[in-house]
Amino acid sequence: MPTSRLLTLILGCSFILLLIIWLIGSLSWLYSQILWSASPLVANLLLLLLIIFIGIVLFTLVYYLKLYTIPKSKRQRSSKISAPVVKSEAVSESLKAVRQQIIQIQDEVSRQALLSRSQKIESSIAQGNIKVVVFGTGSAGKTSIVNALMGRMVGKVEAPMGSTKVGETYGLNLSALEREVLITDTPGILEAGVAGTERGQMAKVLATEANLLLFVVDNDLQQSEYIALKSLAEIGKRSLVVFNKTDLYTEEDREAILVRLRKRLVGVVSKMDIVAIAACPNSVRLQTGEVYQPEPNIIILIERLAALLRLEGEDLIADNILLQSQLLGEEARNLIDSQRRKRGEKVVEKFQWIGAGVIAATPIPVMDVLATAAVNAQMVIEIGKIYGCELNWERGQELAMSLAKTLASLGIVEGVIKLISTALQLNVATFIIGKAIQGVSAAYLTRIAGKSFIAYFSQNQDWGDGGITEVVQKQFQLIKKDEFVKLFLQDAIAKVVEPLTNIYSSDAEVETEKEAEINYQSQPDTKVYDYDDWKTESRTKKEDW
Repeated sequence: MPTSRLLTLILGCSFILLLIIWLIGSLSWLYSQILWSASPLVANLLLLLLIIFIGIVLFTLVYYLKLYTIPKSKRQRSSKISAPVVKSEAVSESLKAVRQQIIQIQDEVSRQALLSRSQKIESSIAQGNIKVVVFGTGSAGKTSIVNALMGRMVGKVEAPMGSTKVGETYGLNLSALEREVLITDTPGILEAGVAGTERGQMAKVLATEANLLLFVVDNDLQQSEYIALKSLAEIGKRSLVVFNKTDLYTEEDREAILVRLRKRLVGVVSKMDIVAIAACPNSVRLQTGEVYQPEPNIIILIERLAALLRLEGEDLIADNILLQSQLLGEEARNLIDSQRRKRGEKVVEKFQWIGAGVIAATPIPVMDVLATAAVNAQMVIEIGKIYGCELNWERGQELAMSLAKTLASLGIVEGVIKLISTALQLNVATFIIGKAIQGVSAAYLTRIAGKSFIAYFSQNQDWGDGGITEVVQKQFQLIKKDEFVKLFLQDAIAKVVEPLTNIYSSDAEVETEKEAEINYQSQPDTKVYDYDDWKTESRTKKEDW
């Protein structure tokens, strides 16, 4: 019991006892007065009522004292039994939520593939087969275990259900188990070469779809095996660790390996789920010269496997289906996030050049990031719509101004101007370098802001533990890489610098024409023609000709 609750209980009991003592003294005085002034019958009746009252108080005190001393788990046990969680309902709700996510996927191929997988998961609820997958390295003896199980477990063993790219699946009907057990033998994991890697990936896919794993080893766990087993346990996969080939070890070595396995797998696999067997013992040559083949020693595995399937088979099926639906939902969320990110990047691409155009068209002496605040505010609103967040103009301006101040306070504005200045001075004519630097820097800053807002909305409008500062610095470092800067400058020259060059060239030509016209008109005895005079004179000369 917590100390605070114990002190409260002691103080409450003390107060009640003091109250009882005071009440007894008062009633005793009252009893003596009634006995002196009235009949003894009335006094005795009052004494009886006093005794009954004290009994009720003591009973109440003892009852609540016992209630507080009962462990919380026992007090809540009845409520858990009366309102159990039905896993099939959780599976149905999970699949329903997944389908709602899948509908949002724009890519038709991906959407149909995920819908097909959701239907497959739903159909597996009706079939209800228990899938047991034998998993491990190629030399651990997985196939020998499957052969031994098929030959020793009580029940009807069917022929292989069809050779697949990753092994064979056998159907097994166990007594006292209504559902069919499907045991799948898989290729070894952690094999060398491209083909070995592909087979290992296929085996891992089957492992994630299994209701129960038999993880086979023939010695202490290697680090790579431990990582594979732990990753499966972290996604909720139930496993039996099978230490095979025990006939190759002395009894002392065998016990030492079991101790190490149980120690390493604390919190990953229960000690009861680590068993030692010999699925295919080595043959022995007798003194007579005959070769004796010992029987497989897998009784402990059969007993543990049968007990698990009978006691937890239904839960294993429900847990696995729920896990499959959750993994499918995670894949759907990743696809949705990817398509949102691509749409968001297109918005950033559009507004970074709009911001560049605004600055280039109306240049200011000193680069001020606040000049593009209106552009950034509209960009924030459009990115928010992509992520399902409807923002008004005031909120968009608030977010844009907040990020603009962060860019300025971190010195990123100065860093961008320096970066762009150094790069453009080698590629741009001197007479437009000022405008070009301002315009391209504005585009670069807008891109940092846009990528930061994509991170903000993808995290449900949360800047994360590091706040806006960490997000902005991360995005600045990502787009500061040489490869991106080169590509960005190519686009900037095409979309900002060249239009500025054309504008300046046009302005220079206009100025040259004006100067020539002024010089021509200032010359003596020179006739100045307007358009109508020139047209009339040209027509006359043509007729004369």
